[in-house]
This record gives sequence, C-alpha cells and structure tokens, in this order.
Amino acid sequence: MSPLAIIGGTGLTALEGLTIIDQRTVSTPFGEPSSPLIVGEYHNKKVIFLPRHGQNHTIPPHRINYRANIWALKDQGVEQIIAVAAVGGIRSDLAPGVLAVPEQIIDYTYGREQSFFSDNFSADKHIDFTVPYDKNIRQKILKAAKLQQVSIVDGGTYAATQGPRLETAAEIKRLAQDGCAMVGMTGMPEAYLARELNMAYATCAVMANWAAGLTDDVITMDEIQQTLSKGMTQVKQVLAELILSQ
Repeated sequence: MSPLAIIGGTGLTALEGLTIIDQRTVSTPFGEPSSPLIVGEYHNKKVIFLPRHGQNHTIPPHRINYRANIWALKDQGVEQIIAVAAVGGIRSDLAPGVLAVPEQIIDYTYGREQSFFSDNFSADKHIDFTVPYDKNIRQKILKAAKLQQVSIVDGGTYAATQGPRLETAAEIKRLAQDGCAMVGMTGMPEAYLARELNMAYATCAVMANWAAGLTDDVITMDEIQQTLSKGMTQVKQVLAELILSQ
C-alpha cells in the first residue's frame, strides 16, 4: 500500500507513537521541495510528512515551491495527501480552535506557478476541478474525527489569498460575500497540482483566529499560536486514527 502523506506545519512530526525512520532529499524537475521528506511509521503504517513552510517555518506562502513539493511526494509513491492548514474563520460557526474539512475553494492568489504543464501544454491538460477535494479522503477525515470524538465541521469554501500579509477588513467582507467560510494562504495551487498528478487530496483546516474585521480585537501571532497549539492536539488525534485505518 502506498504511504499516506501529510503536508503541514511545525509539530506534526511529534505524533505520539510515530517512529522516524528516514529523511529523504528528493530532487525534482521543478527545483527543491520545502524540506527533506520525513518518513515515519505509526503502528507499522508508513507515513510521509512534509512541512510546507520548511523545517523552521521560514518560507512564506507565496514563495513555497508547490510544484516541487507535490512532485516529490508523487516520486515517493504517495497517492493520498492530507493537507493541514491554519486558517482564519469567516463564517459564524468557525470560531478560533474549530476544525473543518472544506469542500470548495476559490483562488485569489496571483503569480504562482499553477501547473506542471506550463511549459509543455496541450489541450488534454485542461483537467476537471469542479470538486477540488477528494470525496473519499474528506470522508475519512470526518470519520476519524467522529471516532476520536473530535468536533469537526463538514464543508465550507476555502479562500486562498496571496499572503504573506493578513487581509484587510474590506477584503474579508468581500470574501464573505463571495461565499467563503475560511481564509488561508496555502490552499492553491497545492490542491490543483495534486489533481494534475492524480493524487487524492483533502484539507483539514484549523481556525487560528477570526478573520480581519469580524471582531474589534487586533490579530496577534501570540494569540494565533496559542489557539493553534490547542487545535493541533485535536488534529493529531484525527491523524492518528486516520493513519491506523489505512
């Protein structure tokens, strides 16, 4: 069975019971991935972790080499990807600390390499993206959360913005009017690149804060980190359950 890949930030390699067996440096036609791939075993189940911002979180969202990251995972035989993302909550039920599994995405980014085929394009490279997240992986995440008694929201549209700055209150108002439930900076082109290589991909999003202008509070990184610390504990429970089900 192919290994499950988890793309995320700092802390995920600390999953209790995970044994790190290798760190692999993978070269790709699109340059270097964000970091070496961290290969581990969890109760005899193989898992590959990739910190998308680098091992020390030094790569901003708009400079992540998304093509190299996805290509490297494909090179290692990965067929399923779970992307863990810290996002801002827009919809009223997505308060800080809440977990969600989005079902749609709107891309507001610009200037990012969107395709593996930019320099070798043909008509057959227009790939359907009507449903951006894999339905089967989404259901696996939701089932794992239920088994772990972790509350999680099913659905919502992810707004992918350019970053690295946070959004203005007016921008969040526009995103809400567009029907977005949450806002993050790394959802695209990651999701589409996985689709181009026929890899099943879904996102487990953690609400790090209320999006700009939804409260009178100033958004601070200290508060975001405190919220994420609690949220990631629940994410790890979900991931552990999901890995065991593979």
